[in-house]
Amino acid sequence: MHAEHFTGLAQSETDESGRVQPIRVGVIDDDPMICQAMSLILTDYSQGRLAVAFTSADGEACVRQATEQQPDVVLMDIAMPGVDGIEATRRLRALPHAPHVLILTSLSPSGTVERAIEAGAEGFVSKTDAPDEIIRRIIGVTEGTPQFNTASQRQLIDELSRTRSRMRRDDARALLDSLPEREREAVMLAAEGYTNAEIASRMFISERTTKAHLSSAADRLNMGRVQMARLVERADLPARL
Repeated sequence: MHAEHFTGLAQSETDESGRVQPIRVGVIDDDPMICQAMSLILTDYSQGRLAVAFTSADGEACVRQATEQQPDVVLMDIAMPGVDGIEATRRLRALPHAPHVLILTSLSPSGTVERAIEAGAEGFVSKTDAPDEIIRRIIGVTEGTPQFNTASQRQLIDELSRTRSRMRRDDARALLDSLPEREREAVMLAAEGYTNAEIASRMFISERTTKAHLSSAADRLNMGRVQMARLVERADLPARL
C-alpha cells in the first residue's frame, strides 16, 4: 500500500512538539486470532496514522480497558459471551471520554444495524474489507463521518421499512380496537367483501342496524367504506376461524 492512498484525509492531532499523534484504536473480538490480524493490519498498513491501544476478547473487560486507555476509536465485535457488542457499545458511548465505535462484523444478523445505531455505533467495518478500506473508515469516523458499507446501508433501509410497516399495522389495529365490538365486527365483515344484507345475516341483526354500525364506525374513524377496508388490510389481523 502506498502513502498516496491517504491523500486528502484530515491530519491527526499533534502533540506539543508538533508531531502527528496516531489515532488510538481498541480492537474487540472474541476470537484472539481476529484481534491479532486486525492489529497487524492497523499497524502495518496505516503508515503510522493508527496505533492499537489495546485488544480484548471480552465485552465487559473492554469497557474497563477503554476507561483506562481512552482510545479514539473502538472496533467492536457483536457476538461475544457475557456482555455482547451492542451492550458494550452502549457502555462505551456513556463514558466521559467516549470513543467512536465501529461494529466489526463478518455477518449482519437481522436487527443488528438498527440496534447498533441505537447503542451509539457510528458505522460498520467488515472483517473481510481490504486494509485500506478499514483504515479509511477508522480515520473517517474520527472526522465525524458515519461509516456504513453497502451491506449495512441496505440492512438499515430494510429494517426501517419493516419498522414503518409494523408501525402502520399497529396504528391500524389501535384504530380498529377503538371501535365498539359490534361496530368493529361489522367493519371487519365489510372489509371481507360482504354486503350489508350478508353482514346482517352473519351478525344476527337487521340490515338497518348493520347500516347504523357501519355509519357510526365511519364517523368515529372519519373514513369511508373503502378507507375502512384498507384500514383492516393494513391491520393484517390473524385469520378468523
